Amino acid sequence: MEVMKAADSLGAQGRFQRLAPDIDDCFDLELMIQVAAGGYWYKAEESEHRALLAVFRRMSIGTYASQFSGHSGETFETLGERPGPQSTLLVKTRINHPAEDAVRLTYVLSEAPDGWRIADILLDDDVSQLATRRSEYRRILKTKGISGLIAVLDAKTDSLLKE
Repeated sequence: MEVMKAADSLGAQGRFQRLAPDIDDCFDLELMIQVAAGGYWYKAEESEHRALLAVFRRMSIGTYASQFSGHSGETFETLGERPGPQSTLLVKTRINHPAEDAVRLTYVLSEAPDGWRIADILLDDDVSQLATRRSEYRRILKTKGISGLIAVLDAKTDSLLKE
């Protein structure tokens, strides 16, 4: 909420810088890109892993920096947690908007060596952000390969961070 409240003074790059440490701490970005890239990840070279993870990280942070472009009285509410499938933890939340319907988000956490980290986000308990990305990325990977996906994500992030 602090970043949203200071959105104008921070600008897109400032929001990116402020959000980066929290996203790095809270999300299992390596697991997320492995799942999103599927079999292409396992066929890729180590240098491609590093490059894809770096651009996925940049795009993930850039997406939040773009979305957190202002504050209109929103509040964030944690509603509870429960065990999920495949040894995950589901954390139900809600973003309340004064003039709009609340947005329900469920964070799917997996246990990593350094603690529980977000592996996916479900919108309205149904739409998996990771499944959506996997579908989108697979189309790109089939036609353009890893280097093509890196170029697409890099260009998308550039457009997100322009103000």
